[in-house]
Amino acid sequence: MPNKSEIDGRAELALLLAQTANGDRAAFSKLYNKTSAKLYGVVRRILPNSMAADEAHQETYLTIWNKAGGFDPSRASAITWMAVIARNKAIDLRRRASERMFDGAVEIDPDQASVVPDALMMTELNEELRELTACLDGLKDEHKQMVLLAYYEGWSRDELGTKFDRPVATVKTILRRSLIALKGCLDGIE
Repeated sequence: MPNKSEIDGRAELALLLAQTANGDRAAFSKLYNKTSAKLYGVVRRILPNSMAADEAHQETYLTIWNKAGGFDPSRASAITWMAVIARNKAIDLRRRASERMFDGAVEIDPDQASVVPDALMMTELNEELRELTACLDGLKDEHKQMVLLAYYEGWSRDELGTKFDRPVATVKTILRRSLIALKGCLDGIE
């Protein structure tokens, strides 16, 4: 059973949300100060990368600002409503990151996943790795580094933009063109 302090806190958050819905910036600021740490914790559990977590946290509060009028205190507490928004933003961002990291991923066959590779399979894998390495070596050094960091290390485009001092749009273009070049090389097309 919640105590009086918890009930007062819930009522205050609901009031701050109602005031935010009316465009009250001071109420929104108070709401942020009271809930930011908790919502950041929700986001951080889903997104261990701090840059991604910061982005999801920011998107959470943007959504709260824009949709505060949709909060219904009879359906959930204010903190629960906001935590659901934070969770969904983090999941969406994680999903977008995994989708953009490799759009051409091949679905894994569960029967094949447990097969122990034999000598012939290892030879074929080594040959494919040599071909891939040769194709990677055909890229400009910076482009090769970007591809390896993005698809092998899992770096986001924002992180790559920061490291290489390039706009995110340029990073996207470099990665796309590099993947096309790699595919062409692996397919035997120069």
